[in-house]
Amino acid sequence: MSAQPVLQIVTELSPPAQTLTDNKVTGTVTQRVRNILARAGVEGEFHIYPWARAFNLASKQPNTLIYAMARTPEREQQFQWIGKIGEYRLGLLRLASNNEATISSLENAKNFVTAVQREDVAVEFLRKKGFEEGKSLLITSDITASWELLLKGKVDFIIEDPDAKQGMLAQFGLNQAHVTMAWMIPELAKPTWLAASLSTDSSLVERLRQASLSVQP
Repeated sequence: MSAQPVLQIVTELSPPAQTLTDNKVTGTVTQRVRNILARAGVEGEFHIYPWARAFNLASKQPNTLIYAMARTPEREQQFQWIGKIGEYRLGLLRLASNNEATISSLENAKNFVTAVQREDVAVEFLRKKGFEEGKSLLITSDITASWELLLKGKVDFIIEDPDAKQGMLAQFGLNQAHVTMAWMIPELAKPTWLAASLSTDSSLVERLRQASLSVQP
């Protein structure tokens, strides 16, 4: 009987859900994923990457899991879906000092520049709403890059979850008074999932699905 593979588990930085503590991947959602693996009797190595790299790895590599990902029609056939592990709400975040970027609708935001991470669910949504890359939309490598552009005044908005902003502000030594949510986007409030690459063994995925039923988001 062949040895059970050690899974590669990839995610992005998004405190407090997914973060690094002493070079170990931790966080509230990370702990749920660890609990699922423990219940299934499966070992895994956790890694934080820019979202596009994590997405690419989980799209192509066997024995690879990814979290926390929105389950969209475009992604449905690209992964084996294991279970819900959380939820997020997304909106446009701006510097509190940037009063020029006060908006009364999402449509207004097209007069400004919004940074979004590559392969993020918000990219396609904003494109469908008429945001144009190179004009009102700037694609970045990861959430840290988006925040850096915002803090330097290079973009007007970033896409962020209000529950995650404090963790990111702490990374830069700032407090909540530094930023404000300019506009929430109800269409981007979604549950997040743990998923596996298509080439991950289906029987292993089924064990993880069963284990996830007893680990509530």
